[in-house]
Amino acid sequence: MATLELKNLNKTYSPKVVPVKDISLTVDDNEFLTLLGPSGCGKSTTLRMIAGLEEVTRGHIILGNEDITFKRPGDRNMAMVFQSYALYPHMTVYENLASGLKLKKVPHGKIKQRVAEVAEILGLEELLQRKPGQLSGGQRQRVAVGRALVRNAQVYLLDEPLSNLDALLRERVRADIKQIFAAQQVPVVYVTHDQTEAMTLSTKVAVLNNGYVQQLDPPARIYNHPANLFVAGFVGSPQMNLLTLPCQGHHAILGGFQIPLPDIPTVPPQIVLGIRPEHVRIPQDRDTNIIKGRVFLVENLGMHNLVSVSIASQTEPLTVRALLPPEQNISNGEMTLALPHENIHWFDVESGDSLVRKSE
Repeated sequence: MATLELKNLNKTYSPKVVPVKDISLTVDDNEFLTLLGPSGCGKSTTLRMIAGLEEVTRGHIILGNEDITFKRPGDRNMAMVFQSYALYPHMTVYENLASGLKLKKVPHGKIKQRVAEVAEILGLEELLQRKPGQLSGGQRQRVAVGRALVRNAQVYLLDEPLSNLDALLRERVRADIKQIFAAQQVPVVYVTHDQTEAMTLSTKVAVLNNGYVQQLDPPARIYNHPANLFVAGFVGSPQMNLLTLPCQGHHAILGGFQIPLPDIPTVPPQIVLGIRPEHVRIPQDRDTNIIKGRVFLVENLGMHNLVSVSIASQTEPLTVRALLPPEQNISNGEMTLALPHENIHWFDVESGDSLVRKSE
């Protein structure tokens, strides 16, 4: 049992190539932390520095009370699951699972016992004598996870382990991974660009962009209370409506309709209003914040229709998207929508920061 701590971590390849600029975070026992972000944000480089596969330029990696920043990968007592499975094709499943323990010269009896335990956890008992070429993608991924689990490591590192699986298999293996690592009760660091994986697997999510942590919070807070425009736009599908609006008095103006501003010290000339499509609705009795526009696109998503509505403005039309129930009668004409006050987010135009950090 140990806590993993990153302190002001930096990786510089050249003055113009700095994938990780300054990252500090802590992963406690029994905590599943996901590093989430677009390609090039620094998440995989951070994971590789934790594993010892990339040299740290500046900063420290602390495991328990020990600084392991410059320890060799084999001396860190960490186990890693790679995107490409990285299985030995000439070895059986049993031999793949046992390979790491053999390199550490663990006694044969203990290897056999540990492999049997992990094979039972992962449902691999019937596959131990097969080779990777005889396995499905999901079975190979379980073997890759199993090879990490047999180590009884202090920290588990997973680098986009589901990216090679098809959608249905990814959903099933994702559920397996959540249950398996919840039982280990050690820090887990998981890298992905898939927000569904981040939201469903994690106890905490670090959203990264341009080498910095944009927000570090539980998944629900990341989704419901984004810290800035990047997080608001990156997390959520369909993407949050983000509308840059002029301010007049203590109101934002959306297509001639007035939206009351939050309680902020100074009203700026412009402000960004954010609201998720699932929160935009057909007006109810007590709704205020009523806007009107013209429907120009309806996308059938099965459980919902994603409706795009054009709102006239002083410069160019603005688009508001709403997720509405399929039974809702929608035609390519005028539509009235409500923007519930409690679901609106406000962001500074220049800094992108949230102007109102709501409580849980």
